Amino acid sequence: MFKLLRWAMLRSRWPKEDLPTNCDAKRMSDDNPESTVAGNESTSLRPAVVPTQYIYPFILVTTLFALWGFANDITNPLVRAFKEIFLISNAQSSLVQWAFYGGYATMAIPAALVIRKVSYKSGIIIGLLLYAIGALLTIPASMMLDFNIFLVGFYVLTFGLAFLETTANPYILSMGPRETATQRLNLAQAFNPIGSLSGMVVASVFILPSLQVSEFRTAELAAHPEYSTMLPSEVDGLITTAMENHAETSPEAHQAMVAHDLNIVKTPYVVIAVIVIAVLLVFVFSKLPDTGHEEESIELKQLFKHLLTNWQYVGGVIAQTFYVGAQIMCWTFIIHYGMTLVGLSAAQAQNHNIVAMIIFLLSRFICTFILKFMQPGLLLGVLAVGGCVLTAGAIFLQGTTGLYCLIGVSACMSLMFPTIYGIALNGLSPNDAKLGSAGLIFAIVGGAFMPRYQGSLIDGEGMVIAGQALESVRVSFFLPLICFVVIAIFGFSVYLFGGRRTAEAA
Repeated sequence: MFKLLRWAMLRSRWPKEDLPTNCDAKRMSDDNPESTVAGNESTSLRPAVVPTQYIYPFILVTTLFALWGFANDITNPLVRAFKEIFLISNAQSSLVQWAFYGGYATMAIPAALVIRKVSYKSGIIIGLLLYAIGALLTIPASMMLDFNIFLVGFYVLTFGLAFLETTANPYILSMGPRETATQRLNLAQAFNPIGSLSGMVVASVFILPSLQVSEFRTAELAAHPEYSTMLPSEVDGLITTAMENHAETSPEAHQAMVAHDLNIVKTPYVVIAVIVIAVLLVFVFSKLPDTGHEEESIELKQLFKHLLTNWQYVGGVIAQTFYVGAQIMCWTFIIHYGMTLVGLSAAQAQNHNIVAMIIFLLSRFICTFILKFMQPGLLLGVLAVGGCVLTAGAIFLQGTTGLYCLIGVSACMSLMFPTIYGIALNGLSPNDAKLGSAGLIFAIVGGAFMPRYQGSLIDGEGMVIAGQALESVRVSFFLPLICFVVIAIFGFSVYLFGGRRTAEAA
């Protein structure tokens, strides 16, 4: 990843053949002093995305983006897994996301207040420590077969992620010229999906296929050939009923199955805790630049007033809330969509989620390049419209076509988070950006509330729209559709009314 980062940063700077050598520059200066001025002006039009003195800290901090991506996307498939392991409703299993993203909301502003008084490095170390503690709480949770302890572990883990995101995003923005801040953040954020993809692969290859509840589902399908003639949603309900009957008639066997599956779930969290502790030690012994330390007292009232009167910042927080909600809903319930509407196994549905993440990753790099030629507000609006169209396809189109539409939504979501982030913080001082960043991280609470509402819709009844009967899973995707409408309004508003600030953010 380090080699890929360095290549991306070098490509973002002047091409080597376009730069004069030292001798050429000296000769140009001697022969024609005006040419030196012109050359300086030309160079100033293309400042480096990551200046040389920040390359090492940029690479080191960018590893954090992959770390929290892993945590986010190894947890999403557990919503469905916990539903079957603990035999709870979709609304109850979505408490995983409630705890996970609720941790962001709880800790975002306290983290920002701490970071304003300490260095970015200290904030990162605190975040990594909390991350490791939360991951290790899965050990007692699996031993005690307790869903609630898992929730506490996820809650504490995201205390750490809140510190990391509140710190790393403005830290990356501060590592160079303001003109290239949004590009710099998008470059760093481009490596977030690498961690996310790793989490998805671990879930698909090592967790979901190894669960005995998945084996139970496969055995039920083999024992009932008549299921092949029924709708996937009906089959899913019958298998759930069979699991409940098994828990009542064979409680000891069922408890052994639960213990086995929770031990499988625990293992990757223990491994990532060890990795996080290793990264923590690297930060402890690394010398990092302090680009925004503040010694003076914090005037919260004045600062909040300054932020709340900035319409692009307030709009950015609102748009970020709806974006995170849409992202988590689309990635969490793609497994429900595949299993309930297409008849896939959990592992097969998760494989489609991996395809979505690969598309997300590739689209992130492509859209980062497009930002050189298109204002961020306009690009954000166009991507949101694409998200609306594809989500509508997932609602109204049947079978694998609808599933492919849901996968395609990831291409539209790829650049939304960092672009909204860069637009919202554009023009703020480094210290104001620390608290401003907290508001944007607090907006991740959208990932706590909205999946729970979607889970409730999935537990409910379907409906008929324009003569077409829609299953409850399809109906639930009206929620992310509404989210993309809100994001489109923000993006086009910034493009039309943001003025010079939007141009600078590009």
